[in-house]
Amino acid sequence: MWTTENRSKYDRSLLRYPSDLTDDEWAIIAPLIPPTKRGGNKRTVNVREMVNGLMYILGTGCQWAALPKDLPPRSTVNRYFKRWDHDRTLDRLHQALYVQCREQAGRDASPTVGIIDMPLSAEGDQASRALKKGVSDPHGYDASKKIKGKKRHILVDTQGLLMQAIVHAADIQDRDGGVLLISSLFGLFPFLLKLYADSGYQRPKFQDGLSRACRQVNVEIVKLLVSSLIGVG
Repeated sequence: MWTTENRSKYDRSLLRYPSDLTDDEWAIIAPLIPPTKRGGNKRTVNVREMVNGLMYILGTGCQWAALPKDLPPRSTVNRYFKRWDHDRTLDRLHQALYVQCREQAGRDASPTVGIIDMPLSAEGDQASRALKKGVSDPHGYDASKKIKGKKRHILVDTQGLLMQAIVHAADIQDRDGGVLLISSLFGLFPFLLKLYADSGYQRPKFQDGLSRACRQVNVEIVKLLVSSLIGVG
């Protein structure tokens, strides 16, 4: 947590770019990066610089072609991004950091309550578009909400920490996208028991899909903004 006393801990003014990893941050991430495959060629790239390249794209939202010359070549960074996305390295990194944030906040590693929502953003933020450029990306049109392109479905805990997120075509309804989101958890949160959701998820189709994907979870429909539930539990 940022306080005046530990301000120096979060000072990034001495880094090459504010998005670069500090030594402490790299110490957390490094053990989670998979080694080269047994029998394969020895890795010659600087893996920390691969992560720095991805963090630069994510932090600035720039195009791959605009990656600074003092970072690895864009083709190499992009290749590692696709590889780590495919083998779920990025998912494992997120999960490890999520658990650490929960424990530092004095919470159990696995939450019992989640909040599901679909932020109103048709094309996603600039950084998401930059990372996904050149990757197969779904598009569609939601006539009721006048959204063209994509929808992002997110699941957060009551601390506001991201548990899971997916991107799907805009023509997939909230209730169907919600089932896709829950189905992608793959047992990551075994003690999840309740979901808060808005009225877009109250129809039986979502309830039926949820019971098949995660049968122990119950849904509570709320009329107030879902974002206002952050911090209630």
